[in-house]
Amino acid sequence: MAKPETLNFYERVYEVTRMIPYGKVTSYGAIAKCLGAAGSARMVGYAMNGASNLEDVPAHRVLNRNGLLTGKHHFKGTHLMQQLLESEGHTVKEDKLQNFKDKFWDPVEMVGFKI
Repeated sequence: MAKPETLNFYERVYEVTRMIPYGKVTSYGAIAKCLGAAGSARMVGYAMNGASNLEDVPAHRVLNRNGLLTGKHHFKGTHLMQQLLESEGHTVKEDKLQNFKDKFWDPVEMVGFKI
């Protein structure tokens, strides 16, 4: 069972993830930095592992710092993460989002440390 402080961190991760606009993506590290926990990208990844089951958390919009779909194996179906991104107008080739920098949403600029 996760510690209470870990669960609280996860909820804060989900709160930021819910803010990612349709057609935009962000990274694990950007979410960690937004929460004042720079260097905790892996913890954000752990939080996102179970988020694909939460209907109100667009976990498919969270990628690694290079735009790779590293969390794809946590989605039901073979290519569900890619399909969800493509349904929002993204192009994915070889598990990498094309034009990642152009589609990147920076939660630090938008949200900062308010969460």
